[in-house]
Amino acid sequence: MSVVLSAQNLHKSYAGQAVVDGVSISINKGECYGLLGPNGAGKTTTLRLMLGLIEPESGSLNLFGLAVPQHAREARQRVGVVTQVDNLDPDFTVAENLLVYGRYFGMNDSEIEARIPMLLEFANLTHKRDVKIPTLSGGMQRRLTLARALVNDPDIIFLDEPTTGLDPQARHLIWQRLRELTAQGKTLLLTTHFMDEAERLCHRLAILDHGRMVAEDTPRALIAQHIEPQVVEVFGEGVTKWADENAARFSIRFEVSGETAFCYVDDSQPLLAHLQGHAELRYLYRPANLEDVFLKLTGREMRE
Repeated sequence: MSVVLSAQNLHKSYAGQAVVDGVSISINKGECYGLLGPNGAGKTTTLRLMLGLIEPESGSLNLFGLAVPQHAREARQRVGVVTQVDNLDPDFTVAENLLVYGRYFGMNDSEIEARIPMLLEFANLTHKRDVKIPTLSGGMQRRLTLARALVNDPDIIFLDEPTTGLDPQARHLIWQRLRELTAQGKTLLLTTHFMDEAERLCHRLAILDHGRMVAEDTPRALIAQHIEPQVVEVFGEGVTKWADENAARFSIRFEVSGETAFCYVDDSQPLLAHLQGHAELRYLYRPANLEDVFLKLTGREMRE
C-alpha cells in the first residue's frame, strides 16, 4: 500500500511542557486512520504539525512525499480540512461558500461551479443551494463544512471531531458519507471523542495520552489485546460495598467509577447468576468495546 502521510518521532512543546512527545504515524492511501485521546492529549497539535501550520522541534514529516513544513503549501493543495468549528461565511449562500473556498486553491469559477452540484448532493443540501448560512440547522452546517473540504477533490481529508454536537440522524449520514470517501480511495485522518464512531469508521487508530502514543492497531485488535472479552456493569444502591465484597470473586479485573462497578470477565455466567440474587442491584451485560480500551489506557479521571 502507498503511504500518503508519514510522521517520525515528532516533538512539540509549549512553555516547557511536551504536547507531542515522540509520535510516529504512517497512513496508507484509502485508509481511515483515527487519533483518539483525552482533552489535552496532543491530537489537535499533531494535526497542526501534519498540516504544516506549526513546526516541530524535532522529527520528520512527509505528506505525499513532500517534506512538511518546508513544502506544506504545495502539499495542502491535495488536502481537505474539516475543523472543529463550522467557520462558514454567514453573509454568503451555501453555493457561494463553496465557490469562494475553491478560489483559495486557485480553481477557476467554472471548475468550481461544475463541482458544486455533486458536492451539494453529497451533503444532501441540493435544496439549500441558494439560502444563507444562518438559516441552516447545525447538522446542515456540519455537512456543508464536510462538502467544502472536498471542493478541491483532495486525496486526504483531515477531520477534527466532525460529528460533535450532531443528532444521531446527522451523525449516521456523515458516517455514511465518510465510508463512501474511503471506498473512492480517499484517505481520512479522523479525531473523535466518540468511541463508536472510531470503531465503525477507522481501519486503524492510535490512542494518545500526554503527547505520547500508547497504542496503535485496528479497533478489533486493540480490544482483543487489552480487554477481557465480556463486561458486566453493575450499578445501584450499595454497589461500592458489593464490589468490595464480591467483584474480585467473579472478575478477572474490576473498576469502580462513580456508582458503577465495571467487571471484566472471560465467562459472565457465574457473575450473572450471582446478581440474580441481588434485587437491589441492576446490571448491564455486553461485549468489550473500544471505550473500555480507551479508559483502561488513559484512565477514568476527568481532563480539563
